[in-house]
Amino acid sequence: MTDRISDPWGSRTPYQPGAPWPERVDAHTVAEPRQWVRSASLLHSNGDAIDIGVRDGKIVGVRGRAADRVNRGRLDPKDVYGWQANASPDRLTRPLVRRDGELAESTWDEAMGRIVERSTELIGTAGGWGRFGFYTTGQLFLEEYYTLGVIGKAGLGTPHMDGNTRLCTATAASALKISFGTDGQPGSYADVDHCDAIALWGHNVAETQAVLWMRMLDRRRGADPPAMLAVDPRPTPVAREADVHLPIRPGTNLALMNGLLRIILHNGWIDEPYVAAHTLGLDEVAKVVDAYRLDRVAEICGLRPADIERAAELVGTAHRLLSTVLQGFYQSHQATAASVAVNNLHLLRGMLGRPGAGVLQMNGQPTAENTREAGADGDLPGFRNWDNPAHVRELAGLWNVDSGTIPHWSPPTNAMQIWRYAEQGSIKLLWISGTNPAVSLPDLARIRRILARPELFVVVQDIFRTETAEFADVVLPGATWGEKTGTFTNADRTVHLSEKAVEPPGEARPDLDIFLDYARRMDFRDLDGAPLIKWTDPESAYQAWQRCSAGRPCDYTGISYERLRSSDSGIQWGGDRLYTDGTFNTAPDYCETYGQELTTGAERTGEQYRALRPDGRAFLVAAHYRPAPEVPGDEYPLRLVTGRTVYQFHTRTKTGRVPELDAAAPEPWVELHTADAGALGVADGETIRVVSPRGAIEVPARLCGIRPGTVFVPFHYAGQAANELTITAWDPVSKQPMFKLAAVRVERIEA
Repeated sequence: MTDRISDPWGSRTPYQPGAPWPERVDAHTVAEPRQWVRSASLLHSNGDAIDIGVRDGKIVGVRGRAADRVNRGRLDPKDVYGWQANASPDRLTRPLVRRDGELAESTWDEAMGRIVERSTELIGTAGGWGRFGFYTTGQLFLEEYYTLGVIGKAGLGTPHMDGNTRLCTATAASALKISFGTDGQPGSYADVDHCDAIALWGHNVAETQAVLWMRMLDRRRGADPPAMLAVDPRPTPVAREADVHLPIRPGTNLALMNGLLRIILHNGWIDEPYVAAHTLGLDEVAKVVDAYRLDRVAEICGLRPADIERAAELVGTAHRLLSTVLQGFYQSHQATAASVAVNNLHLLRGMLGRPGAGVLQMNGQPTAENTREAGADGDLPGFRNWDNPAHVRELAGLWNVDSGTIPHWSPPTNAMQIWRYAEQGSIKLLWISGTNPAVSLPDLARIRRILARPELFVVVQDIFRTETAEFADVVLPGATWGEKTGTFTNADRTVHLSEKAVEPPGEARPDLDIFLDYARRMDFRDLDGAPLIKWTDPESAYQAWQRCSAGRPCDYTGISYERLRSSDSGIQWGGDRLYTDGTFNTAPDYCETYGQELTTGAERTGEQYRALRPDGRAFLVAAHYRPAPEVPGDEYPLRLVTGRTVYQFHTRTKTGRVPELDAAAPEPWVELHTADAGALGVADGETIRVVSPRGAIEVPARLCGIRPGTVFVPFHYAGQAANELTITAWDPVSKQPMFKLAAVRVERIEA
């Protein structure tokens, strides 16, 4: 295999439209495995099938699985090398508790006893359910999310549950619900094999989902390649590959989308029979976008009119268009409105439900889909509607609890509000699982102040002693990928089973075991006095989830452990594509949401929704562009965007401990346009100071062709963290933070 640091995407295997993607098996071992154990990728969201090589009770390598529908044997660089983090000598192996202000090793009984004691105290207070907050990850297994969701919703009755998926995938869920009635990706990775155009809306797929990019490159190198559009202010590998690159001004995505839709409507590039039969809202969308003339959009977005016209023609005349959307839209201004506009484009063109014509509102983490399905992000499990009493009663019957226990009196509490409640003092126990908010959340100085509040009891469940763990009252050592069994589901709804390959170190426990232990110690009971949580291991937890998902869009009843174990490939719920017959999940008794106003986030009532009579039709919804809440000015003249590099994942908790990945990208940097650097007298490689109204960092400069007036900093690094600079502001619909909108200035550091 080629060096996957110098060549992250490996060799090409070109293929033509309609042909299967050729196999290419990637592997990396440090010793000859005596056993191969099936799993899937953890350090990105693509969902690649991986076999774990084991020898003498240790992981010694990995290989891709050739027959898998997602990767056909290929691995991301983080897959190739990242498994080595499991064996890091600084793994947490025993619980820690705070004694005399310091974290010290303890027993599991002492650690769990402290959590249960504090929980019991809080339950005994007025409104005790409101004292608990759970902030989790996008890297646990489905069985663990579902168990945590039942504990929170039926055991404690708290609405305060969300995860760091709010930072990366919340807008995907919101956009899908608003347009199609429920969550769930309409498209499939296999659409790359059939499309004649690919549009990447704020999606640096080359670095965030490297294996999906390999698939796109292989199509582009084969006969009859698809055209490609990239919308991104940076000259990413995707932008350099694209036929049309729109280096958009950050914060103006919605204006661009409205302008493109106007051109498409004015040119008649729509599927009129499809729109008439399967959608609602065309007249209102046409009215809104008519205000976005080409010259106005070009001025707002800082783009050349001719390039906008080329982009409109590319997406407006394609016969089979595939769109992917990610953080360039999700973490920016008017995130949900812009992402819904991509759905509008596909509905207007009839580009859904057939090979090559689809939308992928992507995820940023490997199991983000499962948080949304299983209810650990605050939504009700099975894509149920919190505002539909019948859905709440259905869950209450399934769990055998009083329906009044299940939080449904208002929308679920989003992560940003959970942190605000902790700041204000109403949340008094915050349980953080598998994530590092002391580095990943915006405006880090504020987050550190919240975590340090003496009245806030902080539980951290992780595999390393992270920056967040330093604030904890109790730290619980978890088992990770390869050390436990469970399922997870990727962005195109493919379910993989990850089997336990080795034992976790020391006394570390699987997250499922930790949650089950908490439930037992808290003695949660159903209406008959039986234990609320009736499962004891991953497979029985999965079977409980199957019963919960039955009859819902994400129905897992036909995907058993046995079937997953006997298949060489992951299995999609819902089939290859959703909405193949043009019938959407918008029926009032079935839908996951009654909708929200795109500008304010105001919830539509069930009565208002029924009056629309959707009858299985999708919604075309539009909003006007508004200026961002923070824009450059005299004191802070530049726009900051944050993002990822292919060699690191999140806050480097794992990848920073892998020699190859750490050496490839050991420290943060700031990208500057050469003209901006010249005006400041900044040389390439020079360490400079980046300052916002909230903080400052000092990082080396990389001069490049990024959009003038824009700077980029990767968010992975705890030292000189990009989130010292970012703002506490979020999209009104998805509540996803705006990591790509801070106003900053750059200063030279004098010798």
